[in-house]
Amino acid sequence: MKITNVTLERLRLPLEPAFHAAWDRSPRRIFDATLVLIDTDEGIRGIGSGDTMDGFEPYLDYFIGEDPLRIQRHVEVLETINFHAGHYWPFEAALWDVIGQALEQPVSILFGGATDRIPAYASLGELKSRQDRVDSVLALRSMGFRAVKLRVDQFRIDEGLEAVQAVREAVGSTMEIMVDFNQAWRMPGDIVPSLDVRAIARISQRLADLDVFWIEEPLPAGDVRGLAALRNQTALRVAGGEMCRSVPEVLAYFNADALDVYQPDVVLAVGMLRARLVAQLCQAQHRWFTPHTWTNGLGLLANLHVAAGVGGGPFFEFPFDPPGWTLERRDFFLREPVTIDAEGNVVVPNRPGLGADLDEDAVSRWRVG
Repeated sequence: MKITNVTLERLRLPLEPAFHAAWDRSPRRIFDATLVLIDTDEGIRGIGSGDTMDGFEPYLDYFIGEDPLRIQRHVEVLETINFHAGHYWPFEAALWDVIGQALEQPVSILFGGATDRIPAYASLGELKSRQDRVDSVLALRSMGFRAVKLRVDQFRIDEGLEAVQAVREAVGSTMEIMVDFNQAWRMPGDIVPSLDVRAIARISQRLADLDVFWIEEPLPAGDVRGLAALRNQTALRVAGGEMCRSVPEVLAYFNADALDVYQPDVVLAVGMLRARLVAQLCQAQHRWFTPHTWTNGLGLLANLHVAAGVGGGPFFEFPFDPPGWTLERRDFFLREPVTIDAEGNVVVPNRPGLGADLDEDAVSRWRVG
C-alpha cells in the first residue's frame, strides 16, 4: 500500500456567542479546523485533525509514495519536521486511521486494547459567576458526568476559589473537581508573569480543604524544579505536560518526580506513538496518563484511542461548556458529535481506524477559500 495524495482542508466556523476562555482575555469569534486527508492506492482514506497544519505543504514529498504502515519511519520524519515548524501530529493521527482501516481494527486495539471506555470529566473553559457555574455543573451531573474541571484565572483568584467552593458545596461528594490554572502555555502576545510557587502553594492549601482531585498546570511548563517543589508542599496531585514538544521534555518531569498526572496531547504535543511510550512510563511509575483533548472531535478521538489502548485514566478530558462551547460547535464537521454514555463514559467507536464519520456537507459549507 502507498500514500498517493495528502489534502489539507481548512475550515472556519463562526463562533457565536463569543467564547471567553480563562486563557484568552479577548473573545474568540471563530473556530478554525484543518482536516488532514490521506489517500492510498488501495482506496483507504485516513482522516486526522487537531492543529492548523500551517506550513506543512512543503513537506508532503517526504510521505507521498511511502507505505502508511511504516509508522515508526513516519513518526521520526515528523519529529524532524516539527523541530523546524509546527505541531504536525494530526498527520500521524490520519496515518493511524489508515492503518486501523487496513487491519480492520479500531486504533485502540492496535495500542493494546486495555478498555473500550473511560469515565469523562467535563472540561470547562469559560469564567462564569459563582451561581452560573454551580447551575452548569449540576446540569452536567444530571447528564452523567462524574467529574468536572474548573479554570481559575490568576487575575481573579478569589472569584475562582469562590466558584470552586460553591460547586463543592452543591455537589458534595458526588463529583470529583479538578482545577486548571493554565500557566504552562500562553496565547500569542501574553507576557504577563505567572504566579510563583509560593502563591500557588497558598492557594493549594485552600483547594485541598475543598477535596480537589488535582491542580493542573499551576506553574510555567519549564519550571520543572518548581513543580517538583510544589508537589512536595501540597497534598494535591499535580497535573501537567499537555504541550510538551518532545519525549525528553516529558522525561524531565519524570526525572524530577514533578507530576502525578501526565497529559501530553497526541495531536498537539508528542504524537500518538510517543504518547503510548509516555503512558507506559506512567504506569511503570504508578502515575496517571490522561491526555489533554482541547481541539475538536477528531483530536479528541485520537487521544481517546491512545488512552483506551493503554488503560489511561482514571478520567478522560471531555471539552464541553454549554452554551458557549457545545458538542455541535466542537465537532461541527462530524455527522455525529462525540458524546458520553448514560454512565458518563467516553466510548471508543466500534469501527476500524479512529472511527470518525465526516459530514461532507459541513465540510463544503465551512471550507475556507
